[in-house]
Order: sequence, then C-alpha cells, then structure tokens
Amino acid sequence: MLYVSTRNKNLRVSSAEAILQGLAPDGGLFVPESVPMLTESEMLSLCKEDYAARAAHIMSLFLSDFTKGELENYCRMAYSKDRFETDPPAPVVKAGGEYYLELWHGPTCAFKDMALQMLPYLLSASLEKSGSDKKALILTATSGDTGKAALEGFRDVGRTRIIVFYPADGVSDIQALQMKTQKGANVFVQAVLGNFDDTQTGVKKIFSDDELVSDISGEGWKITSANSINWGRLLPQIAYYVSSYCEMAETGEIKIGEEINFCVPTGNFGNILAAYYARRMGVPIKKLICASNENNVLSDFIRTGVYDRNRKFYCTISPSMDILISSNLERLLFDLSGRDDALIRAYMEDLSQHGRYTVAGHIKKAMDGFIWGDFSTERETKDAIKKTWDENSYLIDPHTAVAADVCRKYLKETGDPAKTVIVSTANPYKFCEAVLDAIGVSAGSASGPRGGVGLIDIMRDVTGMAVPEQIASLKNAEIRFDGSIPKEEMGKRVLEFLKG
Repeated sequence: MLYVSTRNKNLRVSSAEAILQGLAPDGGLFVPESVPMLTESEMLSLCKEDYAARAAHIMSLFLSDFTKGELENYCRMAYSKDRFETDPPAPVVKAGGEYYLELWHGPTCAFKDMALQMLPYLLSASLEKSGSDKKALILTATSGDTGKAALEGFRDVGRTRIIVFYPADGVSDIQALQMKTQKGANVFVQAVLGNFDDTQTGVKKIFSDDELVSDISGEGWKITSANSINWGRLLPQIAYYVSSYCEMAETGEIKIGEEINFCVPTGNFGNILAAYYARRMGVPIKKLICASNENNVLSDFIRTGVYDRNRKFYCTISPSMDILISSNLERLLFDLSGRDDALIRAYMEDLSQHGRYTVAGHIKKAMDGFIWGDFSTERETKDAIKKTWDENSYLIDPHTAVAADVCRKYLKETGDPAKTVIVSTANPYKFCEAVLDAIGVSAGSASGPRGGVGLIDIMRDVTGMAVPEQIASLKNAEIRFDGSIPKEEMGKRVLEFLKG
C-alpha cells in the first residue's frame, strides 16, 4: 500500500515513510492510494477477537511495510492492562437509552491515548524500516488532550524527542497541569500566546521552513508530527469504530449488517474522519453526526458547503474543539472529489489567502448522503451534562456533552430509528469546574484557592465517581514547564531544545 499527498497524487511514498514524514512536503496530507474493504466474513471473524487483534487486523490492511505479527505485538503492548484500566480499552456502555463509546480509559484519560499509545511503536519501527540514521523529533500542537497523550506515549522512547505547543489560555487547568508536570528526559512543553489555530499554524510553518528544517536535520533529527495530520495517528482511530461495532454485535445490541450511527464531537475533524474511513471499509455506518461547539465552522460547512473561518473565535468549556481550521477535512474532500488534487490545492489556497472556500456541488451532494452536522451552545452543553447526570446517573465531560446535545437534536429532527453511539472523548475529571457548574454545584473558580486540582475532591464527594490515579497525582506533581512565548518564537524554541 502506497500513500499519496492530497495536493499531489503523483507523490507516492511507502506507509513507513508516510508515518515518518507526517506532513507531505507540499503541505498536503498523506492518504492511502486505496481503501481496503472488509467482507462480512471478516467482520464476523473480528467479532470473536479481542481489541488488540481487531486493531492489528485493521492496521495491517493499510500498512504493507509491517507484518500482521508485528502489528499485533505492538497492539498488545499499547493496549495492555498496564496502560488501560478497562477490557476492552474502548468499551461501549449504555446509559438510559443512549450508547456511549468511552475512549478515555488510557493513561491520560482522553481519547487521544487510543492512537498515541500506538504511534511510538509505528514511528520507531518506521525509522528502522527506512534505514534512517536520524532520530525523530516530534512536533505537536494541542488544543488540550493530544499534548499530554503524545508526551506520555513518547516519554523516554529511544531515538525520539517530543515538543508540545499549546495555547496559553486555551486548555483547562487539569489539561495544562498534565502537560506542565510531564516526566521524561526527552520531552519539552511550551505555552504559546494565542489560540489553537495560531499554535497549529506555527507548527505547520516549522515543517515548511526549509532553512529551519535544514538546521534541524543538521542536528541529526528528522521532524514529524503526532497530530492527526500524521496517518500513523489517524489509523489506530479507525480501529475503535470497527471494534465498537463488533462489540455491539457480540453483546446482542445489534445484528451483523445492521446500520448504526456515530455522533462525534470534533474540531480538527480527525476523530470523525476515522469513522468515515471505517464506513468506507464497509462497516455498516448509516450516518455520521458531526457535533461542534460554538466554534461551529464544521457544522456550518456541512450544512452549506461553505468553509469560512472568518468568524469570531470562542474560548469554550470544551477547549479541545476550539478550532477554526480543521486540518483533516482536507482528506475527506480529497476522497469525495474523486482524488482531484488540483481542486484540493485550490481550496487550500483559498483558505490560506481568503479564509474560506466553497466546495463543488458533487462534493456537497456526497456529504449530504452520509453526514449531518449541528452545534451546541455553552448553555446547551451544560444542560446536556445535567440532563445526563440527573436522568441516567452518568457523568460526561463537556466535549461528550456537545455530542450528546447534538445527537438528541438529530434524533428529534430526523426520527432516525437506527441505534446511535455517542463518542465520549474525555474523563469528566479533566474538566471539573465546568462539570460541577453544569450539575449545579457551586465550587468557586478554578483560579481561586480551591480551584484547579482542588475541585477534584469536590467532584468526587458530590458524584461518587472514582478519581483516576493519574489525575489525583497532579496534586503533588512538580511543575517542570512554565511560561509563554509569542508564536513567532516557536521555531527558535525548537532549536534551543535540540541544542540544550
């Protein structure tokens, strides 16, 4: 299986090289030349396997540079009981009449663990398979959860260093603490003045700065990314959609072949794109429901076919979705356009120059057939947390609440009888202040004397929900990384880290 750039389909690289590069040299994203299909017999066979075997099988269909045995070995280590507190690591739970795919049982309590516990194995193996004598420098921008998950995944991994940039005022207190206290000799964390789009754009500029890339290479490093622009990050996410379908079939909630929906909270479009690829592989997914917060550029696009980031940016209680430039949407448009790389280049140029583009009619028509979008206001997000807690005694974080609210809107508007799975992306303890406020508990501000980690105990006492050890331990953890820099200094900081 070879990979091509969304902006130049004549640029072909191996799967290992696609993982190593992360971003294509022309600024495009790598995608597989074709999407493999799952037969009904394969689905039946996967239903009888555990999560690691399912994930290895899915990834083996895309990664021809790796043997299935290698991949299963990586999966058994990545999704071991030492790292994930549940078996399976991504269970589907039923709360009231709703289904939730819980993706937050890993070491950092967020869905990014599902991919970022796997990526270090793929990246390290890709270095070996490519015959490169360089070491891997992972540059990552985060809107909250990717950063900690990437840091934890790559902590003290040989031949790697990782730098995470995050918006100084764009993550929750717990998310910031998780990054600032990160252990490991090969890690570095830096807050950036601005929002996530500023941070993400800054990382992309480093990749496209030939002089800086040359300087980094001269130090013996090859830069790559742990963001979902890297196919090695996105691919493991496809696996949990396939696995969740198998799990529902195995537990008798559905029959093999029965269509279901997934409602996904997303800002960068990576999580829902993984569901799209699962659908393209033949998993019976009827509708993908795209849930946005008040930064509703994606839901507007899905409804109108016009992508327009020229709008007010909101800092919300679901900060991981506070994004106006959704990088992974490019992969979807490439696929729906019939792999028209010239058209994609034109769209991305319009986005860069004017902040907007309008897709062709055939792309909009294709989207209308399988995707539906809406957004949740801050008030509606809080109401969704309270409603789910009051009616089902099930506690959800603000990102999951965005999806729950939009899912309920979809079902009310369409009356769709298909079972719908709400994708739950973070443990509620990562957002104590917002969750407590939503369920009507006055605990003061997270910036006050009882704020931040102090709210953890309050939420435990109120809800009775167990506190994950990795969050409870933040109370006494040493802060290693602090301070903020302008986005213009990001490249300079990278070189300082490498030479320091």
